[in-house]
Amino acid sequence: MNFLETFLNLDVMLRVWPMLVKGIGNTLALSFTTIIGGGILGVLICLVRLYAPKPLRWLAIAYIDVFRAIPILVLLVLVYYALPFMGIRLSSFFAAVTALGLVFSSFTAEVFRAGIQAIPKGQVEAAESLGLPFRVTIWKVILPQALKIAIPPHTSNSVAIAKDTSLASVVAMPDLLKQATDAQALTANPSPLIAAAIMYLLFLLPAVRLVSYFEERYRHA
Repeated sequence: MNFLETFLNLDVMLRVWPMLVKGIGNTLALSFTTIIGGGILGVLICLVRLYAPKPLRWLAIAYIDVFRAIPILVLLVLVYYALPFMGIRLSSFFAAVTALGLVFSSFTAEVFRAGIQAIPKGQVEAAESLGLPFRVTIWKVILPQALKIAIPPHTSNSVAIAKDTSLASVVAMPDLLKQATDAQALTANPSPLIAAAIMYLLFLLPAVRLVSYFEERYRHA
């Protein structure tokens, strides 16, 4: 059997194409849900970490440290396989969103903390001197400036978590990798795995270039 028939068998790829399309759709849904939900949660945790009373700050710090340290794969297994012993059963999709979102939110919180702390204190003092309420200062003054600083690392973290969605296959989430491995088993041919790798590249390469663009754009901002 030659190389093309083994690894780039177009007939096999076409036969399993519907499975791969379903997989990439689930992967995209998982990625966007995680990035949006985890991003919002991360910003909120960042604000608690910086501005809440001390006990809540300590809880936020503990949250950030724990979920930045724990491997995503371990967290996925705990959420999907351990929580049912407490009567909490999540679908594979929501188990994956929960695990990935917890990790992503912790990194987002640190990225925005660095962005907020990089803002000159005079900006906040000026807002206070104008009599702006704290929530308005946060929304109108602090977060817009912090966002510009945080965009490059936050985009990089978003790409990283999108790649880590492939780990969701261990909890039977029918993402692209799971569909490709199932197709490989059905056809007894590795071509579906190659097709999945190409689809991942088509999905992630533009995102990688976007990270480079943001890094270059905001380097001199």
